[in-house]
Amino acid sequence: MKKPNVLVTFDSMKDANCGYFSFGKGLGDALIQENKGRFKLKFYLFKHTQYLFNGLVDLIYLSRLDRLFFKGKNDFEVVHLSDQTCRLRPGKVNAKKIMTVHDMNKVHLKFSKPHRIQVYLKKLGKLIAQCDKIVCISRFVANDVLHYFPEANGKVSVIYNGADKLVSDEKYIPNFVPPKPFLFTIGLLSVQKGFHLLPALLKENDFHLVISGRETPHKQRILEEAEKYNCLDRVHITGPISDEDKAWYYKNCDAFLFPSVAEGFGLPVIEAMHFGKPVFLSKFTSLPEVGGDVAYYFDHFDPEHMQDVFKKGLIDFTQNNRYEEAIAQAEKFTWESAANQYLDLYQEVLNQ
Repeated sequence: MKKPNVLVTFDSMKDANCGYFSFGKGLGDALIQENKGRFKLKFYLFKHTQYLFNGLVDLIYLSRLDRLFFKGKNDFEVVHLSDQTCRLRPGKVNAKKIMTVHDMNKVHLKFSKPHRIQVYLKKLGKLIAQCDKIVCISRFVANDVLHYFPEANGKVSVIYNGADKLVSDEKYIPNFVPPKPFLFTIGLLSVQKGFHLLPALLKENDFHLVISGRETPHKQRILEEAEKYNCLDRVHITGPISDEDKAWYYKNCDAFLFPSVAEGFGLPVIEAMHFGKPVFLSKFTSLPEVGGDVAYYFDHFDPEHMQDVFKKGLIDFTQNNRYEEAIAQAEKFTWESAANQYLDLYQEVLNQ
């Protein structure tokens, strides 16, 4: 019997330091592994990322002309658009269509003017209307989708992301080795990540703070806060780092901090918990779904409150030896599980 042809678009995997790249690599590898002959898979991506997936799957390279006419328009039974910024538009293919929505941060951050938010919602709404199924990477994102697009009720489901278990080589040393003890966080240095709130946690202790990720002008605000709390010499901004660096920082830090106010999922939280680390998160958006009962949460960003949560959390984690609990929480999120849920969804839309 002929296997159904399934196209999965990974056309947002341009920057190896972005979340879409990690998502595409994790899910793509797991789909190949878990498919077990169910479907004839093809991945759609930029030609310069053809080194991905080790030649284990057929590839179609993105062309700018695809927005006008996609040559493979009638070649697939199912097309999975793996994020809502999809360059291959759902209207350009004749197939059952699934789209993964990673977040609707724009409506929460309010940085854009109201008319720009309306343009954004109109564009996203059109994409959602053209798809047969919508997958959200957290219940929080699903609630957003249903709030703004109630007509999507009945075709929205949640599939949590997985997270790779990073391995730290015993002999590896990163370019920057912070004095111990130190705290760690990683992500784009943007306002919504809340890294400017973290120098307050260095008050009345000897911790250093390592912040990694692509730099933006917001870096200056972080440094100003460090100066305010008289800890400028203990705040270290490294810029983008390798997976080897990241694994070393996770393994050797005393705690992981992530006070973000706009997260569709929060992959670094899982990566840190894989190393059995205490994680301190904002209680906003999707983060409580990821951290569960093991994480410690900032209810708001008053410095005294954050300092209190941090101090009590470190004591609780140590006294109650919650190392194994953190690892167990992280192991709830695997790419193998995510891939199997997507593969089941491909079959579900075919059956319909």
